[in-house]
Amino acid sequence: MEIETYISNQPKDRQSIMASIHVAIMENDKTVQAVVEPMMGKEMIVYKGKGLMKYGLASVKNYMSLHAMPIYGSTLLHSKYKALLPKTIFQKGCINFTHESDMPLDIIKELIVDCSKIDLLKMKEAYVKSRKEKKRL
Repeated sequence: MEIETYISNQPKDRQSIMASIHVAIMENDKTVQAVVEPMMGKEMIVYKGKGLMKYGLASVKNYMSLHAMPIYGSTLLHSKYKALLPKTIFQKGCINFTHESDMPLDIIKELIVDCSKIDLLKMKEAYVKSRKEKKRL
């Protein structure tokens, strides 16, 4: 399925914000490519860089989600954007929201710019290395 088709299949009140977030990701993080594929039992737009999911954009029954894996690995980014987006619900690596007004685009663009600087592959490799070192101790 094409990205545009996925977005146009969403409820009318969600299409604008989803399209805007998609554009913000593609314009502000040149390291990713977008594809619609299943993730966690639902189809969503998955943005991959170096073979790893960096972002995901989903529309489910009661809310929408922006998955941003760099915030999962950065407590600094997580806390910064949790404070800047008070109308959203933050989990480890995703931001859940119900209304377009919950996600001001200037803040989302800033989030993507910050996340674009993070190399997920290096982050993953460092995590795996630290786990191996802990096991050896």
